[in-house]
Amino acid sequence: MAEPGRRLTRRGFLKASGGLLAGAYTLGLAGCGGEEAPGARGPNILFLMTDQHRFDALGSVDPLVRTPNLDRLAARGVRFTQAVCNAPMCVPSRYSMMTGLYPSQVGVRHNAQMIPTDDGLPAPVMAQRLLDAGYQTAGFGKTHWYMGENLAPNAEVEPSRRGFEVRAMRNTDEPGRVEPGAAQMGDELPEAFAALEAERRPFGSGETIGGYRGLTSSVPPEKHTEAWLTDEALDFLENDRDGDRPFFLYLSFDFPHASFNVPPGYEDLYDLEDMPPPTKPPPNADLSGHADPWQWEKWLASTTEEERRRTTLRYYALCTYADEQFGRVLDRLEETGEAENTFVVFVSDHGEMLGDRQRFSKYCLYDPSVRVPMILAGAGVPESLRNTTDDRPAELVDVLPTLLSVSGGSKPPELPGRSLLAEPNRSGAFCEMHGTGYEPREQAPAYMWRERDWKLITHTPGTAAGAISRADEAKGELYDLKNDPNESTNLYEDPKHLETRERLQNELLMHLAGAWSKFPRRTSKPPL
Repeated sequence: MAEPGRRLTRRGFLKASGGLLAGAYTLGLAGCGGEEAPGARGPNILFLMTDQHRFDALGSVDPLVRTPNLDRLAARGVRFTQAVCNAPMCVPSRYSMMTGLYPSQVGVRHNAQMIPTDDGLPAPVMAQRLLDAGYQTAGFGKTHWYMGENLAPNAEVEPSRRGFEVRAMRNTDEPGRVEPGAAQMGDELPEAFAALEAERRPFGSGETIGGYRGLTSSVPPEKHTEAWLTDEALDFLENDRDGDRPFFLYLSFDFPHASFNVPPGYEDLYDLEDMPPPTKPPPNADLSGHADPWQWEKWLASTTEEERRRTTLRYYALCTYADEQFGRVLDRLEETGEAENTFVVFVSDHGEMLGDRQRFSKYCLYDPSVRVPMILAGAGVPESLRNTTDDRPAELVDVLPTLLSVSGGSKPPELPGRSLLAEPNRSGAFCEMHGTGYEPREQAPAYMWRERDWKLITHTPGTAAGAISRADEAKGELYDLKNDPNESTNLYEDPKHLETRERLQNELLMHLAGAWSKFPRRTSKPPL
């Protein structure tokens, strides 16, 4: 029964009915054997995430961008200046980060792939690992699991929340996107949700010329999805806490991903004249490479200079809006005295080209797409590292080992990442791309190895079918990031840089060999 005077939401009902589904599946792998969870030894964990957030769209990097809450978070921790995603698109990037494995190890390489059932997962996901470690787990917002989308209509699927005991999300009636047991904004705020969907619908996926042109939303800020998810997260902190366990709270937004339907008032925080134009490549720059071009000429022909500036303004305004919602949660933790006992992570799943190199969106291995903001703060971060930056190579697969380290656990040996607070440095950072998933056939792979000053991209033209037989057709790109940060001059065939190219190729090869040799692990002895 509901307590007198307190609304029992769907989420509250699911919690009250028992967190049986969250831990229902086990994979028989290290750290997830289905045994009773031990008492957690680590601090609370707050995981903040945005979608398609450029590495430099932070006030601590570019004072033009207003993100005061993330900036104060950086002042309490360490900001990683060279962090990259492991796939420059939503679905494989999130699967990779949540499992701690590279996209090729997970088997989700682009946005048209997913793992609809838990028995297809190659390893326990982040929330499940922390649940098994004794944490109370709650997830609010985007995961991009696409659970059940490719199943037959009458297929029997074991219900699962993939480790989340409490779950809330935006989607309502899109096939495959509704996660079992999740409270949905469309049920809780149907009028606001319908209005937001009506604004987004003309833009399709959002990554269209209209979606990047954007609009000022008719829905007030407090009724947007990000505000509702934050309300749900604050309600969890206020009313649903288990006093015997630390929490793992995952709060993940769609913004600043296009389409840019900006809550009213946030565009007014910026001056249109201050908006920088996209980085313009030199007239003789060769922009051909591993990725198909975005419709740049069509974009220029169909937009005015003012509209192009407003695109950047609206992108920054969405960063500010997301920052304000994060600030509400950070404020609550400070008000309740829990901030110093909470480890905080902020990341994005990938970046956004925003017109640089004559591209929009992601789907490429250039820096504005692959570099992501990454901040670690609060409990678990040594005092000596607070208010510092770290220019070591870092990847999103490092997030899970870092959380396991902070929680008092250990990293399974098959994970290619490393704890950013406890393990030694790597020489470079890795990212892979296999097309967008929207082409008729999967594209041949492209791989990136990035140091602070140099980047190598190697790829085979054409589709994945038969790519191994076309190894002699492989092409490459080599950029001197120190002297050419906009990646305008490809030095791959330059005789003066062959030694650098060979060194990076060897490092990439050995990094992949080391990662793939550890996973998948053999679960039984081979036959004699």
